[in-house]
Parts: sequence; structure tokens; C-alpha cells
Amino acid sequence: MRLSRYFLPVLKETPAEAQIVSHRLMLRAGMIKQSSAGIYSWLPLGYKVLRNIEQIVHEEQQRAGHVPVLMPTLQSADLWRESGRYEDYGEEMLRIQDRHGRDMLYGPTNEEMITDIFRSYVNSYKDLPLTLYQIQWKFRDERRPRFGVMRGREFLMKDGYNFDLTKEDAMHAYNRHLVSYLRTYERMGLQAIPMRADSGPIGGDDTHEFLVLAETGESEVFYDSQITDLKFGDREIDYDSVEQCQAVLEEFTSRYARTDETHDEAVFNEVPEERRRSARGIEVGQIFYFGTKYSEAMGATVINDKQEQIPVHMGSHGIGVSRLLGAIIEASHDDKGIIWPEGVTPFHCGIVNLKQGDEEADAACDSLYQQLTNAGLDPLYDDRKERAGAKFATMDLIGLPWRITVGPRGLKNGVVELTCRKTGESEEMAPEAAVAKVVEIYKSL
Repeated sequence: MRLSRYFLPVLKETPAEAQIVSHRLMLRAGMIKQSSAGIYSWLPLGYKVLRNIEQIVHEEQQRAGHVPVLMPTLQSADLWRESGRYEDYGEEMLRIQDRHGRDMLYGPTNEEMITDIFRSYVNSYKDLPLTLYQIQWKFRDERRPRFGVMRGREFLMKDGYNFDLTKEDAMHAYNRHLVSYLRTYERMGLQAIPMRADSGPIGGDDTHEFLVLAETGESEVFYDSQITDLKFGDREIDYDSVEQCQAVLEEFTSRYARTDETHDEAVFNEVPEERRRSARGIEVGQIFYFGTKYSEAMGATVINDKQEQIPVHMGSHGIGVSRLLGAIIEASHDDKGIIWPEGVTPFHCGIVNLKQGDEEADAACDSLYQQLTNAGLDPLYDDRKERAGAKFATMDLIGLPWRITVGPRGLKNGVVELTCRKTGESEEMAPEAAVAKVVEIYKSL
């Protein structure tokens, strides 16, 4: 993509309504535009990152053996009356009526809908285990939507639901989700710590939230500092192995880590004082086991091997896909702008032409652009007739991990400049070497 043809409405001034870093930078970088309170249009740059995050979530869900579906955003109130949640959920649920006077709602979550799908088609234990998931827009009518996409009313979410014969099978599904989430967040350049949490209106006794530490987090968290040394890395896990998944759960949850809602000062004080930490955290996902709460209420049963009809054990598992953009920016930025991790960046590399219209510089940039594209990468070429300072400021603001700078002076010496956005370090090298280095970086992801 050439910047002269792209739609990138960057702002020089910080909008007054933006209270936190991610909201300010997303507005300034032309990623989103507010439509109404807590509801945003996703502009091209923001939409590209959103789709990159979504793709990682899909890949890791399917790696774990989960099956994608897509459910409607509007749901019948009758399903929620079956489960007993229609009156209990609260004012966050947007309740509406269609032209025939039927009660409907804009789905804040989908336990009832997925249970109805399951009970319509599955009746034998031989069809279990089964985990279905979707990535879909949700709506919760927040009383005070704020902080941009961090606490909006409309948001993109991955929600998955497991159906299992026994509690033991369902807890394996719980552990399997924890493993897949650790992989998902690390691929996005995030350390998301699983913390014992409160289940809220979803219900159930077993639940962990995944939180990214950030000064602007909405939750106060308490944890053992040893947990921040843990990395999942590139280890291979057999998701069918109960032992392997259980071992990962124990590794990442055996140390103290809780949100303020479940914090226990007495237990926390058992952690050595030098390792006790309190901070703010941004929730980016949550996993639940809630047993037969919905299956009993809604008749989601199977025939077991003893020819008995029994309710299935269930859990639900969410990732805030659109919220993750804000969390990544909160965790990765500087005073110049965003610093995208390679795994989610909207463009793999920026190309800056210091002298647009110079025959040699134009040709060199075109060649770099073509080489990177041929290698399967997606570069952004700043071919505008702007001064160099403005081009650098734009690249720093939008946060591409790598930048290749091309100018007549360097080309006379056969070199271009490759700059790392995260460290600010630059290196002069031949154009072909710069391409090769960038290609190698992304090949290793």
C-alpha cells in the first residue's frame, strides 16, 4: 500500500475526550472514529490490526481442536427466560421488540443460544467432547462507556463453549483453553497473567481472568512477582493430553495472582514480602466452568453408555478481541506513538522516501516495495511529497515495527537505513540485506 492512496486521517492534536494513552493514540493514528458513546467506526489502520488479532485467535482456537460457528447478534428473549437470566442480567442488556411485539435482545453473551444449538443436534455421549466458538460483535449498555475501545458498548469478542460428559472432562476443556490463551496472548507480544476471579452473571465456581499489567487498568491486582518470569514460549502441547494441560495450568496458577474481587490478604501475606506486588490490570479474557447450570435449565442432555439421560457439563471462554488493541497499545508505546509487536502490526514494514521525485530514490523504493511484497509481506510506502520530519512522525505515531529509509545520499554509498521502532536503533545496509533481514524476522514468528 502506498500512503498517497491510503486513508489514514492522522491528527496532530490530542482529542480532549481521550483520557488514556490507547484512546489518544488510536484517535491520533486514524484507527477509529467515535459514532456515539462507546461505539466506534473502525478505520482502515485499526481494522487491519483488528483482523490480525482475530486471525491469531482463530488459529489458536483451531489448534486446540475448537470448531468455529457464527451466531446472530439478535436473540429471542424466550431462550433467556428458559435459563432464568432474562430478568437477572441487568440494564447492560439491550432489550427490544420486533414489529410483531416479540421480545428480543442484542446479545451480550451467548450461553443460551449455543445451548439451544447443542440440544437440537447432539443426543449421544459419543458426540462428546465438543467445543464451539465464534468471533462476533456484542453489545452491553455500559452506564459509563469510556477509555475508547477499552470499555465500549459495542465490542468484538471471541466466545467459546465446551460441552462434556463429566466434570473431569469439562475441567480438561478449561485447562485446554488456558493453554491456548497463553499461546494467543504471547503471539500478540503480551504477557497476560491468569488470575483467580469472580464469575459475575455468567456463574460457576471455577474462573480465571487474563490480565495485562498497565497503569490504566480498571482492576486492582495482587500477585507474586515470580509469575511475571513465566513464559509459555514455543513449546508444543498435546491438547488431548490431560496431564500436559494440567501441568501448564499448575505452572501458571500455583503462585498467588488475584483480582481485587477475590483477593485474600491472609493468603497473600504467605508470599515472601519481597515478592508481593500490587498493580493495575486490563482484563483481556476469561475462562469459566459452570457445570450443568445451563444444560439442566434448558434440557441439554445426552444418553450415556448406561442409557441414562444426563445433562452435559459446560464452560464458556471469552477473549476481548477489540479490547486487545487498547491493551496492546497501553503495554507498548512511547511518547512518539504506538509500538506494534510484529505479530499484530498493520503493516510489516514502512518505507520512507526522503526525496520523492528523485529518480534514483523513487526506483529504489519501488524495488524495496516489490521485494517485500514478493516475499509475502505487507509494506507501507510513504510516497507523499512531505518533508522528512513529517514522514518520520507519521511512522512513529502509527508504530510499524520496522522502517526502511531511502535517500539520495545513502544510495550513492549503496545503502539504506533500517530502523527498529522499539529500540530506535538504526543500521545502514544494502537494500537487499534490509529486505532479507525483515523477511527473516517475520519468518521466525
